[in-house]
Amino acid sequence: MFPPWRRVGRIGPGVITGASDDDPSGIATYSQTGAAFGYGLLWLALWTVPLMVSVQEMCARIGMVSGCGLAETMKRRFSSRTIAVLCLLLFVVNTINIGADLGAMAEAARLIAPGPTWLWLVGFALLSIGLEILLAYRRYVNVLRWLTLALFAYVLAAFSTHQDWGAALFHAVVPGAFTGESAFMIVAVLGTTISPYLFFWQASEEVEEEIAQGKLTVEERTRVTPGAMRAMRADVTTGMLVSNVIMFFIILTTAGTLHQAGLTRIDTAAQAASALRPLAGHFAFLLFTLGILGTGLLAIPVLAGSASYAVAEVFGWPEGLSRSFREAPGFYLVMASSIGLGLASNFLGIPAVRFLLYAAVLNGLLAPVMLFFVIRLADDPRVVGDQRSPLAIRVTAWITLGFMAVAGAVLIAQQVAGLIR
Repeated sequence: MFPPWRRVGRIGPGVITGASDDDPSGIATYSQTGAAFGYGLLWLALWTVPLMVSVQEMCARIGMVSGCGLAETMKRRFSSRTIAVLCLLLFVVNTINIGADLGAMAEAARLIAPGPTWLWLVGFALLSIGLEILLAYRRYVNVLRWLTLALFAYVLAAFSTHQDWGAALFHAVVPGAFTGESAFMIVAVLGTTISPYLFFWQASEEVEEEIAQGKLTVEERTRVTPGAMRAMRADVTTGMLVSNVIMFFIILTTAGTLHQAGLTRIDTAAQAASALRPLAGHFAFLLFTLGILGTGLLAIPVLAGSASYAVAEVFGWPEGLSRSFREAPGFYLVMASSIGLGLASNFLGIPAVRFLLYAAVLNGLLAPVMLFFVIRLADDPRVVGDQRSPLAIRVTAWITLGFMAVAGAVLIAQQVAGLIR
């Protein structure tokens, strides 16, 4: 057995990617899911695991075998104009998501250390930018690894509250009805669990890991051993399992407390934390609040970083966290711009719950489009050679695309029908 600090050091890109998926926007989405539907949508936590694993395994494989980030690989096989538009959309959606996360973190911080909201917003934004620009890659990744531990606050919070475990386990396995009322929330949950920014981050961090191992050229990075591929798949599977276990416990906690108390509408992740205090006690409230802060500090750099990788690769700029600001100024300026614009969006007066949920829904609508290109690349021998993903992974990825496309189409149809009425 490894001591705790050694185990944290063995956490790879897959675990960090999975942990960043449970960002404050995701926490708010899961909290609203539990508050509004009780245990009814717990099945999403189980049923989306193979979907997430298949997608992230493909992205990691593309990064490892091609030796390049996802946008760079896409640009080599598809229309540059199409890829540029997709990366612009990614930048916009990520910026909205960053704004939602910063707002949730500021509200959470005020619950335990009162102060002006704007001060917390600016402070978290500057801290996120500073960590990415000033820390060397290895030290920065170690910070992200330790921040993944913040997720387990939600496991403790769930066990500190009263739950109907029989009903919870039943709904965790048996899918509920896909109704008009649940369509928006299902798309939001899918969008926050299978998000496009995770695709780009996963591929790029596999490349960063290889660079950190001394593989400085693309040719060196394309030589992937069977052992490295097995390690990647184990890392990705572990990361996605952890991500969805946390989703399960967040929905469980709010379903067993807020929903049971009739509090079916949650405006922010911080409001969910506040509502827990009279229902579940100060300990559950504190765990929930600290989890928001820890996951936010983990997710914002991933959101901004994935957009930076994509934009830099589209324009052919030097990129990567392994480079200094002087070596890759465009890469870091895109990152800082995304966080800065996300910060500014908090002063537009958009209701917090709409902001958070729309960020998730936008991800849910963009993801199927991105997935189409990812699946094509992972099945293209010009990209992955003889290292194609297993058949089960490819089939599951196509099912993921279809499921998300249908859910998005149903949601759009409902919104159009509502406008017509």
